[in-house]
Amino acid sequence: MSLLAAAQGVKPPKVNLDTLENGELRSVTNQAFQTGEKLTYRVHYGFVDAGEAVLEVKDSKWDFNGRPAYHIVGTGRSLGAFDWVFKVRDRYETYVDKNGLFPYRFIRNVSEGGYEIFQDYEFHPEKRALRTHEKEEYFTPEFIQDLLSAFYYARTLDLSDVRKGDTFEIETFVDGEVYPLKIKYVGTEKIKLRKGTFRCMKFVPVIQEGRIWEEEDDLHVWITDDANKIPILVKSDLLVGSVKMQVVDYENLMNPIAKIK
Repeated sequence: MSLLAAAQGVKPPKVNLDTLENGELRSVTNQAFQTGEKLTYRVHYGFVDAGEAVLEVKDSKWDFNGRPAYHIVGTGRSLGAFDWVFKVRDRYETYVDKNGLFPYRFIRNVSEGGYEIFQDYEFHPEKRALRTHEKEEYFTPEFIQDLLSAFYYARTLDLSDVRKGDTFEIETFVDGEVYPLKIKYVGTEKIKLRKGTFRCMKFVPVIQEGRIWEEEDDLHVWITDDANKIPILVKSDLLVGSVKMQVVDYENLMNPIAKIK
């Protein structure tokens, strides 16, 4: 959430869903992930193992207007002594169209150190609109993503001809506003973790300085340089302290991973 919170959001116009006509739905080629994929991360605050995050792709029990969907679940929790200081119990869910990789529903249930928030967004991609749990209806850019589905859609982007300095943008609906999630490619690196050494592509987000980070390049993301494009390592220098998140396990990947033997 912190990445998007640092961007500049815009409040979309309110609309009556019943007055909108249906449009065409897109198709997206997905060669990056599949049902059964599970990614497990360990979160470090300084030298402390602070938490664990898990992302899992399942098949949805329901279809949407006859179209099959993924049910993607992300959970986060604090660990050990950190759990006593700042208890975290987060759950994110998104239902994503299998063919177009746009969301139908997003559920966010967050509890972080006494801060709690619940959101339930109902997306209507055929109308380019959505309805919140507060019954507010908004007109949005076409095929807008939610906080979790944006991550999976980004993995399907074609990076075969990417060059240093290239920027990618995904419009995302967060906390009642539309955020342009922007990331910039900065090159390739080999990253050594407990899980092994990986060939990676490195990105930095294009952010608003001075909010959570002092400089634009204080947050770095490394993804595997392969067809999976899974984030292997995230490092962030905050205004106070630093946070690192690294993959500790992965299951049922669609493609061979760029691990260096």
